[in-house]
Amino acid sequence: MTETTGTRPGDPATQPAGVGAPRPAPTRRFTVQPSAVGLPLLGAVITLAVWWLVTSGLELVHPVSLPPPQAVWSALTAGTDVLVPALGLTTTMTLVGFLLSAVAGVLIGMALAASRRVERMFAPLLVAVNAVPKIALGPLLVVSVGWGSKPILTMVFLLCFFPIVLSTATGLTTAPADLAELARSLNASWWQAFSKVRFPAALPQIFVGLKVAMPLAAIGAVIGEFYSDKEGLGYQILQYNGVGDTATAWAAIVLIALMSIGLYSALSLVERLALPWVRATTSAR
Repeated sequence: MTETTGTRPGDPATQPAGVGAPRPAPTRRFTVQPSAVGLPLLGAVITLAVWWLVTSGLELVHPVSLPPPQAVWSALTAGTDVLVPALGLTTTMTLVGFLLSAVAGVLIGMALAASRRVERMFAPLLVAVNAVPKIALGPLLVVSVGWGSKPILTMVFLLCFFPIVLSTATGLTTAPADLAELARSLNASWWQAFSKVRFPAALPQIFVGLKVAMPLAAIGAVIGEFYSDKEGLGYQILQYNGVGDTATAWAAIVLIALMSIGLYSALSLVERLALPWVRATTSAR
């Protein structure tokens, strides 16, 4: 009786070269969908068309109150030597104030999430500070912190920090229970559980607060420039509106809107690159 050695189908020894070998996992590439560019452009075209129709086509609004888009464009091109440096200054103040409020807001949110006593002691105070009308603090800030960049950064901080604190505390206190239990079962230390489980799980909520705070940072920078000697876009709005040049004032407002869109889009891109798992696990959009 002769012994024969058989091979099973799928045995690597019987497969041709390159067949049955493990394939590398496909790499996800960051691509920009055409709709991501086309739809915002379509929305901008529709907005400009309605703006022109209201101001020039049907003449429902007086040009002094709301100049037509062609007048704003002419004022923008004629005042680039003033508006472009003002845009750079306002953008810088917005980013610096936003970064300061982001760092402080995350740290305060972590403190509130770490201790229920700390939350009960300081949460009412944070709500009270957030409820104060910020524009009423403008003249007081000049007296308190002086001229220059300080009142602008303070105004940005006051407008931005609360949503960041709230989102950070909410994210850290709503970590998935199964992940927290897994960390405890592995005898993870407090720092290991925080850095490996709680903080990564809170990042989507933290970015929600950051994206809410980003447009508020631009608003705070403009309000701060109303009461500062820094010649940003807020300062230019007051100056041009004071001499009756509403077209240039509206050009500055348009630049503020474009700046806010750009900063918000950049933050959304950072979120998408830093948290690639969120889109795959939370939404089909």
